[in-house]
Amino acid sequence: MGKNRKSKRQLVRDEKRAKKRGLEIEHEEARDVKKQRREEEAAQQEAFTPADAEYVPPPLDGTYDENAFPGGPEGRRGPNTNFEREFFGMLAEQEQEYFRHADELLELNDFPSTEERDIFLQNVYKEMRGKELKLASSQSCSRLMERLILLSNTRQKKSLFDAFGGHFISLVTHRFASHCCEKLFLQSAPVVTQELSGEYEQEPLPEGEEETEAMKSSMEDLFLLTLDELEEHLGYLLTDRFGSHAIRALLVILSGRPLDQAGTKSMLQSRKKEYITVEGAAANQSELSSQIRAVPSSFTMAIKKIIDDSTMTMDATALRVLARHPTGNPTLQLLLELELTMFVKGKEKKEKKQKKDDDKAEEKKEETQSEVTLLGMLVPDAPAAFADNTTQAAEFVNSMIYDPIGSRLLETLITHCPGKIFKGLQQHIFGPRIQSLLRNDIACYPAIKVLNRLSREDLADAVEKSIPEMASFVDKGRFNVIRTLFERCHIRNGTDEINALLKALTSAYGNDWKKLVPKLCMLDEEVEEEEQIPEVEMTGEGGEGKEERKEEKKEKQQPKFQTQEAKNKAFMLNHGCQLVAALLNIPGQPSKAIQASLAALKPAQVMKMATTSHNTSSILIKALQTPATNPTFHKVLVSSLLPHVYELATSQQGSAVLNEIISLPSKPAEPNAPAVPFHMKENIISQLANHESDLRETWLGRNVWRTWKGDMWSHRRHDWVRWAKETDPETARVAAVPRKREEKEKEEAEKKPKGYLGKNFDPKKAKGFAAKKFEKKEVEA
Repeated sequence: MGKNRKSKRQLVRDEKRAKKRGLEIEHEEARDVKKQRREEEAAQQEAFTPADAEYVPPPLDGTYDENAFPGGPEGRRGPNTNFEREFFGMLAEQEQEYFRHADELLELNDFPSTEERDIFLQNVYKEMRGKELKLASSQSCSRLMERLILLSNTRQKKSLFDAFGGHFISLVTHRFASHCCEKLFLQSAPVVTQELSGEYEQEPLPEGEEETEAMKSSMEDLFLLTLDELEEHLGYLLTDRFGSHAIRALLVILSGRPLDQAGTKSMLQSRKKEYITVEGAAANQSELSSQIRAVPSSFTMAIKKIIDDSTMTMDATALRVLARHPTGNPTLQLLLELELTMFVKGKEKKEKKQKKDDDKAEEKKEETQSEVTLLGMLVPDAPAAFADNTTQAAEFVNSMIYDPIGSRLLETLITHCPGKIFKGLQQHIFGPRIQSLLRNDIACYPAIKVLNRLSREDLADAVEKSIPEMASFVDKGRFNVIRTLFERCHIRNGTDEINALLKALTSAYGNDWKKLVPKLCMLDEEVEEEEQIPEVEMTGEGGEGKEERKEEKKEKQQPKFQTQEAKNKAFMLNHGCQLVAALLNIPGQPSKAIQASLAALKPAQVMKMATTSHNTSSILIKALQTPATNPTFHKVLVSSLLPHVYELATSQQGSAVLNEIISLPSKPAEPNAPAVPFHMKENIISQLANHESDLRETWLGRNVWRTWKGDMWSHRRHDWVRWAKETDPETARVAAVPRKREEKEKEEAEKKPKGYLGKNFDPKKAKGFAAKKFEKKEVEA
């Protein structure tokens, strides 16, 4: 047999990798030398810092240090830290080379089977034994640790808890190791629920490996031991640049909240965080990550203790400083939300049940008043205190409304606070000046949260105050405010308020419905287009296609400079499109106005909407799905796109619009229901067939050709016509085939005489009509 020779592409790729690896090693060696020198200098400086130095709180003028915040015990070794940061050493050159190669293999995940991948993971863990701390804190190899955690089984995760134990405070505050800790926490959370329900089965221990105490322990105990380590440093971790993310991850895990929701991810991770994953590892994720998890009672007690310990050393002034701190504010938001949803509302329900006995109710009220809560520290004596602007509660709310960072905490408070406190906020602070707050670019967000909780009467009052300011809302681009007003009125069945809002909105655009969509979607202005990832062909040559796609994707995903003006336009376009979609969802005059505006667009404007951005193309898709107030609406919209079918098919956004057209029936099932005539579909598929070879060269084109069943059009035209004319969805048609066949057989059976047996007909066995017919024939004969 001949030797397995590498292709030219593989040789070029290996040469590039070797050069890149050499440069990385040189840079890392120089970086490690500088890092070691810096750490030695820092250690010498810390040696001269007195342990009992007097603690100085941060200034209240808004200037903060990211690593400084009040509320820690004495004897700190640095700015507000009471621990000595550990240095775990560096990996040798051969070790770095081995782990870097393992990282490349895991990133591609190109193993013949899962068994071989598991064997590879076991070998990496054996090689890593005793070096876990070095690996986690290494700039080049910490990514390998994250990928290992993604693919590890429960025993291996518990072994990492054992290796990290005793060093968690240094790890969660480390630039690289903190990401490994977060990944370990989040991937281990579903195991707690599995162990609690009894569904978890321990994996068999590999040969030659001894079972440690951590492997015998439950995951619940390992989390609680980790919290014990971090307990005395909570005040510092609240504002630490890296430690605050670990605390948030632990709080989400302890509360049992879903881990894969968008809101949870944005709370745990910054926008600049590098997303580490493994190809094909999505199937390894537990379903428990995407739903609410059952957690033990010890976790609920741990949340309560974290809230108490975090705020124990703080007074009202320190909390206000934390509320404006860019790193501490998200953590404080989560603490407040958990307290309000898990403890405060639970106490209210218990109090209502115990109100039958007056004496017990009074005792309970005294206990709750004496207990210090985070909500009570932020807004003391609420809601009565809101009536006086000189009280601490009123001053806190008024100072946070216009603060870019503090207003986010106020949003959490408004969303989750008890009804009594919300009524006080609405009556004394937000209600009298709701229209001016909605005009402001920062205060409008807390005011929107207020609108979401208003009753029918209060909402009508807010709309009445806001209608005179509609022109100001439009000039300043407060489309999110207008959308919230429309949506809340629709939910509260305020038809009169909706019509009044629509009249004010159209008057701001010259009393013409036709101008709504061009203005809100900025069709007359040049908006920076969204960056699209180019099409990269998938090859069947193993990992080569994957490698090429990754390299080109990385090149295209480099940070792109964007001016503030361009960002503002992008935000306004997003909010304007959301307003148009909201109006389409409201039946009656709002939907009629948007459809009239879309029907009046020029073909060039419709084409721009279909291909410019996802926000505008989604409006066209929504319009095609919405019942028409004008019978010709869907025909007019599709006819504007007919001359540009090929351009739509090769556009990332336009292809979605084109695929939506074929999903609509050719004949409406009900009057004014969404439908596209068959002759328009036939026109589109004929244009696609003229560019078949070009469409097959791109992924988007192949997707459109497959959705429109282009091969059926080319080879079985009659079948395609029958398929395109069918009004039922394809799944319903397939399901109806056997039913129709059974009905046809039944009809044929009913037509035949009873007892009919074909060629083997026996007159003696015939019954009913068949017997009479046979007798009649016999008599005639």
